[in-house]
Amino acid sequence: MPRGKAEQAEVIIPKLREAEVELGRGKTVAEAVKEIGVTEQTYYRWKKKYGGLRMDQAKRLKELHGYVESFNGKLRDELLEREAFDTLLEAKVLIERWRQHYITVRPHSALGYRPPAPEALQH
Repeated sequence: MPRGKAEQAEVIIPKLREAEVELGRGKTVAEAVKEIGVTEQTYYRWKKKYGGLRMDQAKRLKELHGYVESFNGKLRDELLEREAFDTLLEAKVLIERWRQHYITVRPHSALGYRPPAPEALQH
């Protein structure tokens, strides 16, 4: 694999499984990584990040990452850059109010314009 080329979990996880099979057959790590076409350093980095994950879990992790990035961007744009908080308590209250609205009321396009957790209890 060319240096600096980032691969997706959909490619990495099967390669890790293939390396595990080769290791199970008694090959060394050096031999197993040669089979999957990566360096030992890449193999260990992938194993640390994706080891033990199934494909469906990796896809869900990617979806959650996108949700968190979207949430953080909207929180910043819609609340934090528009408010000047006088106290820490005020910031906590307003941020929690905004978060509850985001989760229980606000529609999300990725969810068919439904809120992520409309059944969540508001306190």
